[in-house]
Amino acid sequence: MLNVLENLEPKRVFHYFEELCAIPHGSGNEKAISDYCVAFAKSHDLWVRQDEANNVIIRKPASLGYEKAPVLMIQGHMDMVCEKNSDVDFDFENEGLKLKVDGDIVSASGTTLGGDDGIAVAFALAILEDKTLEHPELEVVLTTDEEVGMKGAHVLDVSDLKASYLLNLDNESEGQILTSCAGGMKSRASFPVRFADWEGFGGKISISGLKGGHSGAEIHCGRANANRLLGRLLFELSKELNVGVRSLNGGMKDNAIPREAEAEIVIRPEDKESFIEICHDFIDAIRDEFAVADPDIRIEYQIDIEKEKTFTIFNPTDMERILFMYVQSINGIQTMSMELPGLVESSLNLGIVRTEEDKVIFSWAVRSSKKSLKYYISDQLAYMVEFLGGTYWYEGEYPQWAYRSESPIRNLVADTYKELFGKEAKIEAIHAGLECGLISEKMPELDIVAIGPDIMDIHTPDEHLSVASVERSYRLICEVLKRIKR
Repeated sequence: MLNVLENLEPKRVFHYFEELCAIPHGSGNEKAISDYCVAFAKSHDLWVRQDEANNVIIRKPASLGYEKAPVLMIQGHMDMVCEKNSDVDFDFENEGLKLKVDGDIVSASGTTLGGDDGIAVAFALAILEDKTLEHPELEVVLTTDEEVGMKGAHVLDVSDLKASYLLNLDNESEGQILTSCAGGMKSRASFPVRFADWEGFGGKISISGLKGGHSGAEIHCGRANANRLLGRLLFELSKELNVGVRSLNGGMKDNAIPREAEAEIVIRPEDKESFIEICHDFIDAIRDEFAVADPDIRIEYQIDIEKEKTFTIFNPTDMERILFMYVQSINGIQTMSMELPGLVESSLNLGIVRTEEDKVIFSWAVRSSKKSLKYYISDQLAYMVEFLGGTYWYEGEYPQWAYRSESPIRNLVADTYKELFGKEAKIEAIHAGLECGLISEKMPELDIVAIGPDIMDIHTPDEHLSVASVERSYRLICEVLKRIKR
């Protein structure tokens, strides 16, 4: 239902954000939102180009007196991460988001909000619409599939783009001016499984309640990874019991720290008491380990003790290889930057484990601000996967965005921020990946910064954005446009 946000300021930004939220636009499902942006441009008599990947480029001529100013690009992505709580019935393919407002906070009911990066698209459309703004010629670049390997940016044709400066609006921290980011890739592994018959009690282990979060922006927070916890519990059980495994599934996106995971299992009747005791000891240990970083973890089990049955399970030898991968493969922070204290330099996140017929798939998001470390992490995974009889590959690789010592746009945004709000902006690098790396590779002379409003808990159903921060960020963007004048 529209008009939930109609009383929020800036009105046109929230008008467009609500319209965008009404259009399903998860990664891979962006045709409708892309067409919406094209229709918007045509209705406002603006030049527009839409490519086969559904990227959209819209041009707005310079306002009076800005004809000789350098061209500025405003850039964001149209897709969103689709995450929901397990008890929420919601169809991301066909339903619009159910928005709600609580004071300064906008969120969605039980799902991700898509503020990452829908608010950037809303900013751009409001700017394109407003004929009262003073600004240079604008090139608005809206890309697709950013959350699943930056596929749109990979194929973006920049041959007709003229921008000297780029404002990327895919930053979720107000007052922060990003000037570089990590590169990355999506690493995959496939383990074949054979099957065996196993008699016992059927059951399930479920892990839920984790905070999750963005695997770049929050990898340093010490939060639990549901896939890793599941593997660890199965390992603890394997030290004393023979547990049959029927399926393994966890996580939805490789770039989101997984919040939930589950295994369908079979245990021998004589092992029931030991199984319960090991699970309880494990639950106590995990609650203690993550009491601060992830206090709401739930580890639950169900065992059907009514009747012993024959089940089809993973061949124990194949399962042992998979369990070895769970327990021994690297995960989380690998190195910290020596140049920028406090910045994660390289990491990986086991975001997805899923069972597909006769194989188990592992998916990681690998990140590094140094290309060599990115490949070293990939090599370590490949070595272990292939040693264990699996198949390894990577895809969706994107480059890091390097810091520029001289940056007029960085200086302009920082000075404008200080004048508007009376405090210094934070000029920082980020461990998350941004499309700035790919675009700067295509346009090496482009001077880039990334800014945006406060959006919290992105890539989780708890995602929410600050209304006041959106207003301040929009004011900053419009003032920066006004000051780009020669």
